[in-house]
Amino acid sequence: MRKLVYYIASTLDGFIAGPDGADPSGPGGFWPIPGDYLRHLAGEYPETLPGPARDALSITAEGTHFDTVVEGRKSYEIGLAAGIPDAFPHLRHLVFSTTLTEAPAPAVELVAGDPVAKVRELKQEDGKDIWLVGGGELAGALYTEIDRLIIKLGPLTIGTGIPLFGRTAAFDPRIWNLTDHTVLDSGAAFLTYTRS
Repeated sequence: MRKLVYYIASTLDGFIAGPDGADPSGPGGFWPIPGDYLRHLAGEYPETLPGPARDALSITAEGTHFDTVVEGRKSYEIGLAAGIPDAFPHLRHLVFSTTLTEAPAPAVELVAGDPVAKVRELKQEDGKDIWLVGGGELAGALYTEIDRLIIKLGPLTIGTGIPLFGRTAAFDPRIWNLTDHTVLDSGAAFLTYTRS
């Protein structure tokens, strides 16, 4: 059975975006992207780079981890605002929204129903794992369905912002086992945890 993997960048103080929810790695963002960080992404997780970045870096590798990406409407709209209606054309791309009625890109699948039910359905399908790209609100809604966390822990703090599981996640303590880690010279750490 496929796994739902929350693969996300987080600050040391547990935030995935600033208070405004803007892309922390986009223009004017606060997220550092040193060379070793970008090389690690391209080498280990090429499928998680957006289409324009893959094109700019001449990346054609299909990747070994994911063939499906799921995200919430607010995260999706960051790409739309940048003029990118499908940031991941190389993956099956689902966007959860109760307000969008038509996808701006033909390959993007809009899902208005229960995220938990849809993810359970996706897990039963054949294929690689399912990447939960964000945002925090969707991660909070899917908290009980997340099988693995891959945290790209940045060497920075921001004080406040959007937490890893959003602002409305239920209190539900869980234990995670550290199953892999890579620490880069620039200070970023890629930490993989599997649910106990």
